[in-house]
Amino acid sequence: MVNGSAHDGDTVLTVRPELADEELNELFSASWPDHSPTAFAPLLARSLLWIAAHRDDRLVGFVNVVGDGGLHAFILDTTVHPDERRQGLGVRLVRAAADEAKAYGAEWLHVDYEPHLESFYGQCGFRPTAAGLMRL
Repeated sequence: MVNGSAHDGDTVLTVRPELADEELNELFSASWPDHSPTAFAPLLARSLLWIAAHRDDRLVGFVNVVGDGGLHAFILDTTVHPDERRQGLGVRLVRAAADEAKAYGAEWLHVDYEPHLESFYGQCGFRPTAAGLMRL
């Protein structure tokens, strides 16, 4: 899938689709208990790309990729609806994001994650590295 759609059963992955705040907020609220309603258009306007997963016209997964304008891209907001988890959709989303980031010219893809997600991101093809993080 490069700048298009990919089907797997009845789940469709689409690169850079138009997404309404309502559907993104519904997915994020179901997936992240502390989520507050957000205006996503300003965030997506600064993104390199994003990939959405729809099943039966319902948004069930999302991943955002931002870039530095050069060789580095960063995975953000990997989100799968709780009803769809542990079926491989998250891995499909992240791998599709990696393929697309490469097509956009990125040579390195970064992701920050909490320790309990190390196995998931390992399945996606990431390897742990030392990094720094500062809460602002």
